[in-house]
Formats: sequence, structure tokens, C-alpha cells
Amino acid sequence: MLENIKRATLVARILQTVLNFGLLLLAIILIVFLGKETYALIQVLFVNSAQSSSYLLIEGIVIYFLYFEFIALIIKYFQSGYHFPLRYFIYIGITAIIRLIIVDHKDPMDTFIYSGAILVLVVALYLANTDRLKRE
Repeated sequence: MLENIKRATLVARILQTVLNFGLLLLAIILIVFLGKETYALIQVLFVNSAQSSSYLLIEGIVIYFLYFEFIALIIKYFQSGYHFPLRYFIYIGITAIIRLIIVDHKDPMDTFIYSGAILVLVVALYLANTDRLKRE
């Protein structure tokens, strides 16, 4: 019995280590893409024409926030003792849907459905931040 507990603990530590290295690698990749997005935003601001740059700038800024949120999620994972807070996923979902509305806003019904999805995520965020569900 004690042997099984030791084996399970060893497997859990190995898997946790693999997960930690994977998340560190993902953070490095996200930082590289954040640098590329910074360069793209500079291109939009100073090189592109004024007509197309407003949409590209707004889309680039929202993508920039997505990278920041994913990096913040990884940081919070390590700070909170290997736990992903639910509210960070909700923030990422809201930002991703906002980006989708900005990029694809041709059909009013789709935009309305996306707005409803944002409302559902905001309600979920409110519920996740109540005292009974808050863990941090």
C-alpha cells in the first residue's frame, strides 16, 4: 500500500515537472509572438495607409491583450501554487470574442450572438468572484 502511494506521488511529480517545463516553453513562445506583434503594430502606426491602419491597429491591440492575458495566466499559475484561476480564462474568452466582433462584424445576428456570449461570460465572472467560489 505504501509502495503504491510512493509510486503515485512520483508519477504526479514527474507529470507536474513536464507541465511546468511545457508552460515555461509556451511563455517563451508567447513572448516571442508579443515581440512580433509589437513590430507589426509599429508597422501599422508608421508605414501603412491611414484608411486600413485603424482596423489593423485595433485588431493588433486586442491580439496584444490576448498575449498579455495568456502570459499573466502562466505567471498566476506559478504564483498560486500550480493552479489556473478560472477568472483568467474568462478574461481571455471575453477578449477573444471582442476580437472576433472586431474582425468579423458583417452579419448583425452573429454580432448579437457574440455579444450574448460576452454577457454570459461576464455573469460567469461575477459568479466566480463571489465569496463562496473565490479561492485566492
